[in-house]
Amino acid sequence: MKKLELHWQILIGMILGLLFGFAMTYIEWGRGFVQDWINPFGTIFVKLLKLIAIPLILASLVKGISDLKDISKFRNIGLRTIAIYICTTIIAITIGLVLVNILEPGEGISEETITKLTETYASDSGVTSKLEAASRQKQVGPLQFLEDMVPDNAFGALSDNSLMLQVIFFTIFLGISMLLIGEKRSKPLKKFFDSLNDVVLKMVDLIMLTAPVAVFALLANVVVSSGDPDLLLALLKYAGVVVLGLFLMIVFYSIVVATYTKKNPFWFLKEISPAQLLAFSTSSSAATLPVTMERVEEHIGVDKEVSSFVLPVGATINMDGTSLYQGVAAVFIAQALDFHLTLGGQLTIVLTALLASIGSAAVPGAGMVMLVIVLESIGFPSDKLAIGLALIFAVDRPLDMCRTIINVTGDATVAMVVAKSVGKLGKPHIEDWDEFYEEVK
Repeated sequence: MKKLELHWQILIGMILGLLFGFAMTYIEWGRGFVQDWINPFGTIFVKLLKLIAIPLILASLVKGISDLKDISKFRNIGLRTIAIYICTTIIAITIGLVLVNILEPGEGISEETITKLTETYASDSGVTSKLEAASRQKQVGPLQFLEDMVPDNAFGALSDNSLMLQVIFFTIFLGISMLLIGEKRSKPLKKFFDSLNDVVLKMVDLIMLTAPVAVFALLANVVVSSGDPDLLLALLKYAGVVVLGLFLMIVFYSIVVATYTKKNPFWFLKEISPAQLLAFSTSSSAATLPVTMERVEEHIGVDKEVSSFVLPVGATINMDGTSLYQGVAAVFIAQALDFHLTLGGQLTIVLTALLASIGSAAVPGAGMVMLVIVLESIGFPSDKLAIGLALIFAVDRPLDMCRTIINVTGDATVAMVVAKSVGKLGKPHIEDWDEFYEEVK
């Protein structure tokens, strides 16, 4: 009997998790049961993915750079990657702003709903923590993000998943230095990183065997932890505008894949779907990074020289879905609270959301911190910031799950485009978890 493909297994796990979660909400002890006995399996899975994220970046990026033999190739890949990421982010924000201005979801929110949302969420610890984080980020200098990229302790950076840009900086510095000392002198170190890369990719394969069970647990917990259903329904129009914008980004990526790389976009979406489904379940492009790299390299055929740089950088600075959401959310809040936005204000949103996305952490909830910075950039009253966040807080988690799909899909699309532009898009080479089992059993 043919084994069910991984994306179908994950999808079944997600559907069962949603149904189980809804069933548990009708049982008095259901929420506690899911959080105590089901959710830990999802948490362990996410921890395992985060566990191997930095070793994978380190091994894969060193291997990719050291395989180049020519530093000019790396420069070409780097410049193209950054330029394309900036372009896709601007397109995402623009799509969001066009939709929210045409559909005006904030105009349909009643005073009663605004009051209820404010009473429920304005003093919530989640909202206040986002405001505090944004306040700290706003106080830093204009070049702070460059300063933050350079670690003062390599081992300190390697021990903290939130310091992904520092890890990338150190790894690129190490890889380029290996190139400069010549192939003969760097050979022992290169062999070590080549071997480490193979081992970590095998760890990805083994972790993915548990993915269907893990997404069941994660989705069940999301459902039992959701807020007031009536408030969720009141924000349905706003959520619908965000989801429509995210869908249009998928259409945009598909057009790019079809026209530039000459690949079937449905094939592309099918091959990347396990990473998309995990992005939805975890709300973290950083946690999904090991799976994204495995799918892009083995199932789509992007050479490691490209993927090892494009994808880790993308997981850190390319937030197309999050940037689109910020554009919609900022204008929605302005519409609902009767704050007049000029054309100049909307152009400011584009620029601020673009700059904020570069330094944003690739973790759940980072988008709301960026949103506060965007709102302050357009002169939104500081005394109403908590009310503005409260308006969208109820649906932030499900929308965070959706926009993370776009972040991951955008990374994979750019990896394909850059690989095609430098002649590094080849045929897929898929390895199963038991590829070498016969040799060692």
